[in-house]
Amino acid sequence: MALKVPKTVEEIRAIIKPIRNINIEQKQQLSNLDKLAVWITDKVGSMGFFLLIFVWTVCWLVWNSLGPTAARFDPYPAFVLWLFISNMIQIFLMPLIMIGQNLQSDHAEARAEADFEVNCKAELEIETILLHLENQNKMMIQILEHLQKNSDDKKANDAPK
Repeated sequence: MALKVPKTVEEIRAIIKPIRNINIEQKQQLSNLDKLAVWITDKVGSMGFFLLIFVWTVCWLVWNSLGPTAARFDPYPAFVLWLFISNMIQIFLMPLIMIGQNLQSDHAEARAEADFEVNCKAELEIETILLHLENQNKMMIQILEHLQKNSDDKKANDAPK
């Protein structure tokens, strides 16, 4: 069973839902904790965060390896406190990042669905335009045939007898 193709703009407007801004809808659906998870995912997944962790690690290891012996708080070679803090950061951030990635994935799926809706609307509009152009083409051919017939009749009537 074929879909009825709308023939007028009014029919298209009656069939199709208005375009919605999925980005705004998604932001409104997020709870404060979800927003925090997405924010952390964005920040932790950045080069700035990597550089911060890298500089912190280098400073920690250099200080506790080469700094004054009396001032070292996590002595070389064990670095127990550094390992503990690093593991705690990983343990706390891993589930938060996973939650944020799931939320971002949901947003991407919603955007894809919204894009599909827009494409379906555009397809209906294009098909309606093509039908209209086809109808205009038929009418122009009829007009040309009518003009040609009138021209031929006039030539036949004007011909010497």
